[in-house]
Parts: sequence; C-alpha cells; structure tokens
Amino acid sequence: MNEIKIRVHPFDAPESQALIRATLADLGERYGGTGDETPVDPAEFAPPNGEFLVAYLDGEPVACGGWRSHGGSDDAAELKRMYTAPAARGRGIARALLAAVERSARESGRKRVILETGDKQPEAIALYTSAGYEPIPNFGYYKDEPGCLSYGRVL
Repeated sequence: MNEIKIRVHPFDAPESQALIRATLADLGERYGGTGDETPVDPAEFAPPNGEFLVAYLDGEPVACGGWRSHGGSDDAAELKRMYTAPAARGRGIARALLAAVERSARESGRKRVILETGDKQPEAIALYTSAGYEPIPNFGYYKDEPGCLSYGRVL
C-alpha cells in the first residue's frame, strides 16, 4: 500500500530544494535555459503570507508546491513550484498536493489561487482545468512570453 503524506517545509529546506532543482531541470528540458527565471524569495513562502508543502510517498519526498501572497486587494495566492517526480506520477499525488495548497491558502484568508504555466506542460494544464481552474489574463514574469498560460480559481 502506497502511503501519501503531505508536510509543511520551509522553501529553503533540503527536501524542498532538491524537488525545486528537479522542477527547474524539468522546465529547462521543456523550455530551455534554466527553466524559470521568476524571482522567488524563500521568505515569501513563510506563514502568514505563504506556505510550502512537500508530499511523501512511502517516506520519500516526491512532490512539492506552495503559495505566496500575490498582493493587491483581491487576496490572491499565487501557486508556485508545483512538481511531481516522474516515478510518482499518475498516483493522485499532484491532486492531493494541490488540494492541500489550496486549503492552506484558504485558511490564511486567501480568496482565490492564480498560477502561471506554459503550453509545453500538458499534464499541469490537465490537472488545473480538471480542478476547476479557468484561464485568466496573463500576469507575472512571463506574461508577455509566447506560450504563457495563466489560470485562476476561487477558493
């Protein structure tokens, strides 16, 4: 029986950083370059303005994701660094992790979640749209780049 556990970790914890490096490598393979140049400060993922989560499968860290305050008056949380290791895909881990990130944001007073992804990430697009995310105007670091896709969902 495979057991999934989701735990809060600092963004700069070793488990988090190992998964983030894998995330960036995956994005680099898909898009080129370093994978993602978006400015990220680990402090942005500390409560009450954010949180970072790591999912474990049978005790091994296999997925990560977090949220940070987006600012503005709409109380939005921005989803960042969602990733599931290839060997752990197809087991519902990303869906469970997404629900945990959303719950964390909601419990911190956020009213909606927004995210950026790209057209070369069909798995991510399928996950988000099946979870009720809808296209929104592009925002953020890549908003003017070809292939940038932005989504949002009211919590």
